[in-house]
Formats: sequence, structure tokens, C-alpha cells
Amino acid sequence: METDIRPWGQYWVLEDAATHKVKRIEVKPKGRLSYQYHHHRSEIWTIIEGEATITLDGEVYTLGPSEVFRVPQGAKHRLENKQDTPLTIIEIQYGTYFGEDDIIRLDDDYQRI
Repeated sequence: METDIRPWGQYWVLEDAATHKVKRIEVKPKGRLSYQYHHHRSEIWTIIEGEATITLDGEVYTLGPSEVFRVPQGAKHRLENKQDTPLTIIEIQYGTYFGEDDIIRLDDDYQRI
């Protein structure tokens, strides 16, 4: 199983197919991913544990366990954990390409390009 450690937490690839990719993502307390978008995929996030603060095209949403959020292809988005406990989500990616190089970062706390 592919895994990757990032400054904000880590993820595990649960399934990688031609039509979709499934990840388990854990965001550390007070961690947040970059404000980003994708050219080739949309995403569906299911909150498993914790509270997610989600920014989508400038609008902010707060979701808890069992809630689902859709990120359309090309939409600017960010996932954040403002809590003192870990945030865990399942992410399902749909589209034509799922490579990490399809992350277009607009703002990043960790100065990644």
C-alpha cells in the first residue's frame, strides 16, 4: 500500500484504478493542506473522524463524521483541521489522471511549489 508523509499529516492509497483513486488522509491537529485545484480530477471527501474545515472557491464549510463533500474538477479548495485531535477522511478521486503533479498550489503554509 502506497503511503506518503506530508508536513500536514499523511495519506495511504487504498485503491488505484484507471477510473478512480481512493485515499485515506489523516490531517494532524492544526494542520492544513495547500489551497489548490486540479486540472484532471474531481474529489469526494467523506469525514471519518474529527472536524473538517473546508474552503471551496472562497466559501468555508465545517463538516463532521459521516458527512460528505464534493470538490468539482478545477475548483479551488483546501482541507484544514483546526482541532486538537486528528482529522481522518476518505477521498475518492474521479477523472482522467490522478498523479500528484496535478496539484496546482495557490497558497501553501509549507512553501511547496
